[in-house]
Amino acid sequence: MICRVAQIRRCAGSLSQTINQVAASRQKHTLPDLTYDYGALEPHINAEIMQLHHSKHHATYVNNLNVTEEKYQEALAKGDVTTQVALQPALKFNGGGHINHTIFWTNLSPNGGGEPQGELMEAIKRDFGSFQKMKERMSAATVAVQGSGWGWLGFDKENGRLRIAACANQDPLHGTTGLIPLLGIDVWEHAYYLQYKNVRPDYVKAIWNVVNWENVSERLQTAKK
Repeated sequence: MICRVAQIRRCAGSLSQTINQVAASRQKHTLPDLTYDYGALEPHINAEIMQLHHSKHHATYVNNLNVTEEKYQEALAKGDVTTQVALQPALKFNGGGHINHTIFWTNLSPNGGGEPQGELMEAIKRDFGSFQKMKERMSAATVAVQGSGWGWLGFDKENGRLRIAACANQDPLHGTTGLIPLLGIDVWEHAYYLQYKNVRPDYVKAIWNVVNWENVSERLQTAKK
């Protein structure tokens, strides 16, 4: 009996060590580099906004996500369900912030604007009637976000259709609605206030001039697989 207890203790110790090793080896999230300079989207989004938005706001989400995940791994190792549950809001907020912004930067380009081509344009015409109607509907939904949040063009894989949605705060589109994100517009005030003050519609109107339709098209192709 004593030998069996000792064996159980050794197994438990080994399991705990394994969990700790996995947690220690977990690759931390990092702030993605931009493929363009902070000032490259001017005059539509100025350099000061881009620098603060990327190097401060997004970086904060990344840092907080790493800290929260570390605490969550510790709670898992201890079997502390109460702490695991308590950490869920922070995981959602900071994880969503990291996911959303990582998409956002690639959705923008100094060579953007204009209209999409090919399959994406055909899908837009099929699901919204015209490109202009899609822009109007997405702009209206994005401007109408109460407080802070995002406007999205997403892909409904089940029905094979494009859909427009809005999410509060940093709620990730896929985890919240099931839609696969193609194009996101950040309407937290830090995304536009230094340049557009409280006139959110002007910011939303301007951002269409730097939308990277090639990236949106690539996302659609990936979403359909």
